[in-house]
Amino acid sequence: MNTTALDSSSVIGFLDGLDRPDTRLVERVLVSGEAVFAPVVITELLSQPGLPEHVSDLIRAVSALDVEPGYWERAGLLRARLLAAGRRARLADTLIAQACLDHDVPLVTNDADFKHFARLAKLRLLP
Repeated sequence: MNTTALDSSSVIGFLDGLDRPDTRLVERVLVSGEAVFAPVVITELLSQPGLPEHVSDLIRAVSALDVEPGYWERAGLLRARLLAAGRRARLADTLIAQACLDHDVPLVTNDADFKHFARLAKLRLLP
């Protein structure tokens, strides 16, 4: 089975009922069981105040990518590379990108900042 990582920007858009290419893809991979989350995405999503229980249950039902040995060091070096190139590299985005790179899974996102990770580190982005 192919797996696809989901970013909080696209999941939140999906939950808000937005009709965009990324939110349609979120729905497809959730229904097919191909969805995975980088661990920090779970934290981002569950941090929303007043999150309905059924949404919390949905988030918890999605598998998380394992943190591989050396992950934290690779994430630090990845962020340093982007910052040295003058690109925006928020810490949470870096952790999401590194988890996807470690597992060679594409990321569904509506956050344009991930384009820097795609250009400089070959992160695969969908749609």
